[in-house]
Amino acid sequence: MSTMTDAAGAAMSTPTARPEPYAPRRQTSRLGLTGLALVYLVLGLPTMVAGLAITIAIPLGALGIGLAVLAAFVPFLRQLANVHRYFASQVLRTTVLSPYRERESRGVKVVVRDWAKDPARWRDLGWAYASTTIGWILSLIPVVLLLGVVWFVIFPFIYWVTPRGVFDMELGLFRIDDQTSSFAAWVMSGGVALAWWVLTPPVSRLRARMDLALLSPTRSELERRLEEVSASRTETIDHSAAELRRIERDLHDGAQARLVSLGMSLGLAEQLMRTDPEAAARLIEEARATTTSALGDLRSVVRGIHPPVLADRGLVGAAQALALDLAVPTSFSAVLPGRAPEPVESAMYFAVAEALANVVKHADASAASVDLSYDGERLRAVVADNGVGGADPAEGTGLAGVSRRLAAFDGTMVVESPTGGPTVVTMELPCVLSLPKTSPSSGTD
Repeated sequence: MSTMTDAAGAAMSTPTARPEPYAPRRQTSRLGLTGLALVYLVLGLPTMVAGLAITIAIPLGALGIGLAVLAAFVPFLRQLANVHRYFASQVLRTTVLSPYRERESRGVKVVVRDWAKDPARWRDLGWAYASTTIGWILSLIPVVLLLGVVWFVIFPFIYWVTPRGVFDMELGLFRIDDQTSSFAAWVMSGGVALAWWVLTPPVSRLRARMDLALLSPTRSELERRLEEVSASRTETIDHSAAELRRIERDLHDGAQARLVSLGMSLGLAEQLMRTDPEAAARLIEEARATTTSALGDLRSVVRGIHPPVLADRGLVGAAQALALDLAVPTSFSAVLPGRAPEPVESAMYFAVAEALANVVKHADASAASVDLSYDGERLRAVVADNGVGGADPAEGTGLAGVSRRLAAFDGTMVVESPTGGPTVVTMELPCVLSLPKTSPSSGTD
């Protein structure tokens, strides 16, 4: 399936281990479990349709057709599977993690290719068939039993309002052939009610376990996620150590050297104050200039740690300042309902800054754009340009460092840069914004 979806350009997707937990809330009653079984029966039809559509579209996709069907029904099947994961977590009182490899690239062909490499998508397809056969039969049991209880309870009334002989029947030890004997159905209702009471919980748990057996992450996937988290933590520690070394080097080579020079100048001025006041005055003037330079060095170090514009104006104002200062005409837009936590803002700011620096250094572009948005779960920045394209994080353009910086926050980066352009870099960070406030959109040329 992957051979049918060669992308026209270079695309890079950084996987993350961002789980979507479905946590249990409270114990479900037998009536609730029966209602859930009815929901399973209703969801069986769209699940069957999605499974059949995907099955038919897979071989057609090898011929270059059917991609639109896959692009529509694979996400739809994932949503159905997510609903069943949630239901299973409530029935079994457990927490279920999403098994999918997150952050697929954009574009139908590239996305379908990524889906084909994700084992969880194939398990979804197998689950669709299991859910609409074995699962559907299991869900039918509590619904039929409860309907049987209702039927036998109201049977005397049904017998009374229908013509004589229509519902005459044998019920084991009982024969119903008149209105008085029709009340024997209440004995049957008690037996069916007992069966419903006893069977509904285990049947519901069996159905939930079947779903989780196919829809939960496998051991290898959990180990892969653990490796990703460990690698991300190691990279974060290495990055922090490198930042400390950089700050130490900048202070040693810059501000510290100037402060040493300042101390020496003031010492000489003190010695010359009585014998040569004019020379002492010149040294004091040099010391003042050295002080100014040392303050500039200190500001540069601080700016590299946390830019003042980011603290004063937030990510929107800081990113807009980057766009305004860029040599390439750059449009800017932002719609954020609040502010992200400072570490997230800082990471996204430096990621946008590096992406814009690549536009100037490598893209040979005549126009660029920066767009900031928030979808309720993720802060997203999209940096695009109309340059020559061909950007590859593996070639040392700085994008690999951006990916590592974002991975430390469980973020992702997707680079789409076919030869000839355009280049689109999409960066996302999961976060929760602060108190809502309006961030106006604007443009800069």
